[in-house]
Amino acid sequence: MSKRAPLGVLLVLAGLFLFTSRTTVMEPGKLIGYFWPSMFVIPLGLLFHWMYFYATERRGVGLLIPGGILLLGGVVCQISMLFDMWSHLWPGFLLAVAFGLFEFYWFGRRNRWLLVPIFILGTISLAFFTIFTLSTIFSFQFMGQTTVAIALVVLGLIVMFKGKKQNE
Repeated sequence: MSKRAPLGVLLVLAGLFLFTSRTTVMEPGKLIGYFWPSMFVIPLGLLFHWMYFYATERRGVGLLIPGGILLLGGVVCQISMLFDMWSHLWPGFLLAVAFGLFEFYWFGRRNRWLLVPIFILGTISLAFFTIFTLSTIFSFQFMGQTTVAIALVVLGLIVMFKGKKQNE
């Protein structure tokens, strides 16, 4: 990896911010307000991973638990900050804990009892992701009442004509 890679990542994030920003005023406070996960949380998670893989020569497997939690939690926070999706992405924090524990399981001694909280947290997280995603898709505020009405009419016509051909 190049020494200039972090600068490239910051430039890409700044470009994404400008592309998705609704305001034309660029202030340092707004940049820090939008990119605090990329500046503070994600690098800390990467530091824990670096410490495990390179600095401790894979002896400190416990570093992967906070590393995984901070890394995935930082990604969830960054996406939520950029697209204002906090109400939909909060289950990602449960998934971040499951991810950190799974890294500990994968690179550690593979204690099978560790899979129990990983499975519970992962399942709850994915269930909440599914529930909130489906509720957003099928809400009238997201698609509009006209779109839902047209979709129901088309679906009804498909069901009517498909059923009629099978009975004949």
